[in-house]
Amino acid sequence: MATLPNGLSKPDRSNLVPFSSRLKEGRALALDVWTIFSAANLPSDCINLGQGYMNFAPPRWVTDAAEEALNTIAPNHYSHPRGRIRLREAIKAFYGPQLNKDLDVESEILVTSGANEGQYSVFTAFLEHGDEVIMFEPFFDQYLPSVTFNGGKPVYVPLHPPKASIERPTSDDWTIDFDELRRAVTPKTKMIIVNTPHNPVGKVFRRSELEAIAAIAEEFNLLVMSDEVYDCLVFDGKEHVRIATLPGMWDRTVTVGSAGKAFAATGWRIGWLIGPKSIIQPTLAASTRIVFCSNSPLQEAAASGLELAKEKKFFEKQLEEYAERRAILCEAFDKLGLKYTLPEGSYFILLDISKVEFPEDYPFPSSVLDRGRDFRACWFIATEVGVSSIPFYCEEHASIGEAYGRFAFCKDVDTLRKAAEKLQGLKKYLK
Repeated sequence: MATLPNGLSKPDRSNLVPFSSRLKEGRALALDVWTIFSAANLPSDCINLGQGYMNFAPPRWVTDAAEEALNTIAPNHYSHPRGRIRLREAIKAFYGPQLNKDLDVESEILVTSGANEGQYSVFTAFLEHGDEVIMFEPFFDQYLPSVTFNGGKPVYVPLHPPKASIERPTSDDWTIDFDELRRAVTPKTKMIIVNTPHNPVGKVFRRSELEAIAAIAEEFNLLVMSDEVYDCLVFDGKEHVRIATLPGMWDRTVTVGSAGKAFAATGWRIGWLIGPKSIIQPTLAASTRIVFCSNSPLQEAAASGLELAKEKKFFEKQLEEYAERRAILCEAFDKLGLKYTLPEGSYFILLDISKVEFPEDYPFPSSVLDRGRDFRACWFIATEVGVSSIPFYCEEHASIGEAYGRFAFCKDVDTLRKAAEKLQGLKKYLK
C-alpha cells in the first residue's frame, strides 16, 4: 500500500471489482502455451513450427471472390445470423452428400465466426451449471475455457500413446480405453467432444471407435460435438467417418467445420455447424447474442471456395501438397533417429522428445520452470536449435504427454526444409 505525503496509507485501487471465478477455472488467466512460445519470447531467427497457422496465402480464386464481395454493396452489411444464404447453400451442396442428408439451409446449417465461436455457442445453448463434458486428451486448448465459461465441468479421458515396442507408430496407434471412457460418464454428463482428424495427435478415428463412442452416447443420452475442421486433410487413403452418419447419431450430433482450415484463411474466422434443428436452433439463439452475425464478404468468399473446389480439384491438390510437407519433417526426424507419430490427418506431428538432454542449470524462464519436462524440452529446442514446437498436455495427464512436442507442417516447403536442416543440430543434445 502506497504512502501519502501526510503519512497516511493510500488505499489499493488496482482490483476494486473481483473478476469471475470462471476465468480461473478455465485457466484463462494462466500464461498459456501460445504466449510462452510466442515469437516475441524466442530468438529472432527461430522458425515457428509451434503454432498452427499457415505462412502461405489462400488460393487466388478465393481471395478474388473476397475482393469482389468487398466491391459489392450487400456483402458489406449485416448478414442473417444464420449466415449468408449463398454460403449455406454451398455447405448444403458440399456436405449434404457426405452426411447422406438433404440439408435444410434454414434449420440445419449455421454459419459462425470461426469454428471456435460455433463450439462456444453450442456450450452456451446446452450446458447447465455443473454439466460435465468429456474430452479426449490431448485436446484443442480452447475447449477447456469454452466449457467452464458456460458453467460446464471438463472430464478428461486420455488417448493412450503407442506402445514402446512399436518402432514406427502412426496416429492410429493412439488408443482409447473404452472401459475408461464408460467410467467417465456420470449422471451429470451432458456432452462428449470428438475431434477427428485430431489436433494434435493426427488421429483419424476408426469407424469401430466412433461406433463405440456412439453406443455410449446413445445409452447415456449425450450430445456429441464432432470437431471435423481438418476433414480435408486425411492422408494415406484413410477413411474419414463422420459420426453423424452412424445409425441414430444425426439426432444428437453437431458437426463443426472451418473455412480457415479448408482454404488456408484462418484469420477470416468463418466456420459452420451442421446438425438437426433441435441442436442448431438453440445454438442460433446463443450465437445471435454473442456475435449477431459473421463477416459478410468473407462468407461470400468461403462460399465461392466450396462451390469451385470440386471443379478445380482443390482439396485433392492441397492434400498432395500437405503430404509433401509432412514428408519433409518426417525425413528430418528419421535422420535424427527420433520416434514420432506419423499423422494420418491434420497438419501436426508429435515428436518423442524424451531423449533430448539439457543441463540441469539451463536458464529457463520462470514460465517454463514450473511446468512439465515437455515445456522445458520444447523451450530448449527452440532456443538452442532454432525451431519452435509446443507441448500440449494439461496438468491432469502431464505424465502421459511429457514425452511429446507438437510440430506443425502447415508452412511452405522452403520454410520446412530450412527447419529440417536446423533440426539436425539437435543430434548433439540426444541421449
